[in-house]
Amino acid sequence: MDSIDRQIITILQKNARSSISDISAKVNLSIPATSDRIRKIETAGIITQYTAIVSPSALNMKLIAMMFISLEKPHFSEHFVAFVNTQDEILECHYLAGDFDYLIKIVTESTETLERLLTRIKSVSGVQKTQTIVTLCTVKNNHSVIPRDPTDESKK
Repeated sequence: MDSIDRQIITILQKNARSSISDISAKVNLSIPATSDRIRKIETAGIITQYTAIVSPSALNMKLIAMMFISLEKPHFSEHFVAFVNTQDEILECHYLAGDFDYLIKIVTESTETLERLLTRIKSVSGVQKTQTIVTLCTVKNNHSVIPRDPTDESKK
């Protein structure tokens, strides 16, 4: 991946609906060359999907919380993960090393809906302990990694 590929990715991250002609003009390549580069980036699995980013507050989902979860034993993981995948309010789930087994990101309407979800989580077999942290304000929220030049020493 070279600097032109990184420029293309950055443009698509800002607006995935950018036309090939707009992208080609910004990176100073022909339309076919730009199209070919995008296809190669997608084929290489660097861009995994295009999506619409929906504003939670526009849907009255104004409460964001992070919840740490400990399971009694590792064999409860499969059941817990299956549960997580059925809950639309859980946007992310990360398996961790350390004092807790999982970290989930929750976006919901209110403390009442958070409480109902917490009750459902605590009812899942094997859930031993939870710790919930409510977000007051989001300072930064990138939806994807930013491609960087590996030779750029200022970012190391």
